[in-house]
Amino acid sequence: MNRLTKAAEIEFPKICDPRGNLSFIEGSRHVPFPIKRVFYIYDVPGGETRGAHAHRQCAEVLIAVAGSLEVRLTDGKKEVSYRLNRSNRGLLIPPGTWRTMHDFTTGTVVVAICSREYEEEDYIRDYEDFERYVAALPEDQKAIL
Repeated sequence: MNRLTKAAEIEFPKICDPRGNLSFIEGSRHVPFPIKRVFYIYDVPGGETRGAHAHRQCAEVLIAVAGSLEVRLTDGKKEVSYRLNRSNRGLLIPPGTWRTMHDFTTGTVVVAICSREYEEEDYIRDYEDFERYVAALPEDQKAIL
């Protein structure tokens, strides 16, 4: 995925049944990349913030499979927010996007589906470093939102 890919909400298949609903995700079909890693965030204390980083190459899809949260994205100039609160919808976050997750409700569980395995060197954890990173990008790759 390149940096021009836009952040977007993705709706996953939903099979409704009186016994309960089922949704599923297939890499390169429901998310625009092969799935290399999955992790989940849970038991977030009230008032805490998660994320506060960007990735150089990794794309992610975040899904609130239980509860809800707010995800704020920025490309260094523009900012958009998404409320994740449906377990059959996800938020595609392209590489080069700073993300902050906040306003978690009690019992929220967030699943992250990633295009790359964990690589510490792919993370940008300081916002000023992120601003320098974006400033150094070629002009056609700066605006992603």
